[in-house]
Order: sequence, then structure tokens, then C-alpha cells
Amino acid sequence: MTDKVLRSRDNPRVKQLVALAHSARERKKAGLTVLDGIHLVTAYADALGAPQLIAVAETAVAREEVQQLLARCASASIMLLADALMTEISALDSPAYVVATITTPVVAPTPADATLLILEDVQDPGNVGSLLRSAAAAGIREVVTSRSTAFAWSPKVLRAAQGAHFALNIAEGRDLSALLAGYRGQSLALVVAGAGALPVYACDLTGPVAIMVGNEGAGLSDELSRAASVRATIPMPGSVESLNVAAAGAICLFEMVRQRSVNVTGRSGFGKR
Repeated sequence: MTDKVLRSRDNPRVKQLVALAHSARERKKAGLTVLDGIHLVTAYADALGAPQLIAVAETAVAREEVQQLLARCASASIMLLADALMTEISALDSPAYVVATITTPVVAPTPADATLLILEDVQDPGNVGSLLRSAAAAGIREVVTSRSTAFAWSPKVLRAAQGAHFALNIAEGRDLSALLAGYRGQSLALVVAGAGALPVYACDLTGPVAIMVGNEGAGLSDELSRAASVRATIPMPGSVESLNVAAAGAICLFEMVRQRSVNVTGRSGFGKR
């Protein structure tokens, strides 16, 4: 690890890191993603090994957790930055003292018989991140998004997902209708209550299923909703008409988990009968 602390905003390496941290265009052009904070960097190292570059704030380099991270990521290029530069790079309210860059993953093709989470036009980065986190927690590997869904590798989505990205194969900007046409499992459109919609608890989610959630305001498109094998809704006996898309998706995902637990064990894995 270098002992030289970079202090100038005009240093070419610092300028590049600042540009990557604050410009989606620069990140896409370079094919790189910025991980903001030691939690994300450690999660990446746990799942996939050393990042390409790790930048550490000058006053944090002696911290035990930082020393452990750097020892594990010996193959990474290390930059020591003056605290003021790290503050400029990090987008966190309390600026991070560790930032890393990784190559934005190129995903493998989505298997036609895998269980999927499909996001159509989900535009809020926090919702996208929460849905990715729920998918990873529910044991789903494959996530597919439409072209107008928020970019999964943006800093806000990464922060909301809290490391879930590194357990997922995220296929972005896909033609969802074409995907469904070749899908060999059941496709489930999560909709508000309406004609022909079954309670999600009455749907069989034990086999391969593509769970589809839509835009925060408009929901799923008519095209996808009509193409689905089944339309499902979440019973809401209270006074509200709908749930946040991230909450609705999580409920559906963990109903799948519940059903599969019962199917495998022959009894519920969620408490005594």
C-alpha cells in the first residue's frame, strides 16, 4: 500500500474518481461502478473478492476494520486521500472513509426456467434497491428490469440494496414481453384488486415463477398484465388502497418463501402449528 496521501483536487486519479462518483455518464462510459462506504466494499469483497480500486481517507487508514479490509484485498490498487477529498467524493450524509470502484458486472443470460423478479418501470432508486434486497433475502438469483427502470448500479440503488447486488444476476433494460414469451415457468402479475385477480396467498408459488411488479403510480402495463399466467393481489382489509411497490414485492416474495418451506418440510417453517 502506498504511504503517499493525495491532497490535490487536480491530481488525475482524484479527478477521475470524483467524476465517477458524481456522473452516471462517466460511470457508464468507463464501465465502472462506485461503492460508497466500507459496508458495501466489504460486502463486495465477501462475495466477489478484491475491487479494482480502494480509496481510503487519511484519518481512517489506521482503523482496524480498514486494515482488515486492505489485508484481504491485497490485489486492489490503494489510494490514500486527504479527508477533504473523500468528503467531496462520497455522497453519504456522513461522508464515507472508504470508497471503491469495480467493473460493472456483465450478466449471464437469464435462464428460461428460473424463478425471477421482474421490475417494469420502477423509477425510484430506493424502491429498486429495496426490491433487490428482498429478492436476495428470499433466495432469488435472477432479476430482470425494463429499460425505464432506475439503473441498478447507481449509488442510490446500491445504498438501498445494502450489498444485495453481489448475490444477484441483474439483467437490465430488457424487452419484458419477449422474455415472457420464452419463459417456461408461471408468470405472476402483482396488481391492485380487480376482476380476475387472486389473493397472492391462493397462488401456487412453489415452482418456477416470474414475479412482476410495476411502476409506483401506474403499476404494471396492460401488456404485461395480460401476458401473465395469473394476476395476483395482496388482500388489504384496512383503509388504504395500495402499498408501496417495494413493500408489495417483499410480501409476494416471502409468501413464495413460506410456501416453499411448507412444500419441502411438509409443515410450516414459521412457527408451531
